[in-house]
Amino acid sequence: MGQLGFFDADSRLAVISAKGDPLEKIARVVPFESFRAEIEAAVLTPANEKKSNAGRKPIDVIVMFRMLVLQSLYNLSDEQVEYQVRDRLSFTRFLRLGIEDRIPDGTTLWLFREALGKAGLIEKLFERFSQHLEARAFPEKAESRDSHSIASQIQGSDWQEASMDGKALFGRFAQTSG
Repeated sequence: MGQLGFFDADSRLAVISAKGDPLEKIARVVPFESFRAEIEAAVLTPANEKKSNAGRKPIDVIVMFRMLVLQSLYNLSDEQVEYQVRDRLSFTRFLRLGIEDRIPDGTTLWLFREALGKAGLIEKLFERFSQHLEARAFPEKAESRDSHSIASQIQGSDWQEASMDGKALFGRFAQTSG
């Protein structure tokens, strides 16, 4: 096995892109930053309530939300999504992390999802996510909102079935966190 070169990861990602990476399409059409304020208000401790500024900085909430998206699209457990993000370049790219960046662990993801659940945001966030995806990735489906799978339309029938309705698509989060 040869030594890893400077551009080896970029070359592999280029091949993945050429083959039609569905996560790239999602990243292009969903304005993830528009979710930031609402998520931060629910999960971050306000500065005036912190005892000190010591300790490790929290992982970006958009990275965490993107992990929930991956988890749902691929039907992964908390530990499995952590492993897959570490293992798959396409997942790491979707999270906008580099090889040197810290990957959230399964417990961190679970705590994040619990905080969103307590704030009553999970269904709301994923409904908005689905609306963005429908309107921009599949405009022909935005009006009909039928029961076809977003995931299967993106990549084919290999993905887990998920309804176009955000409540059904991400309903398992609402059930486990609510």
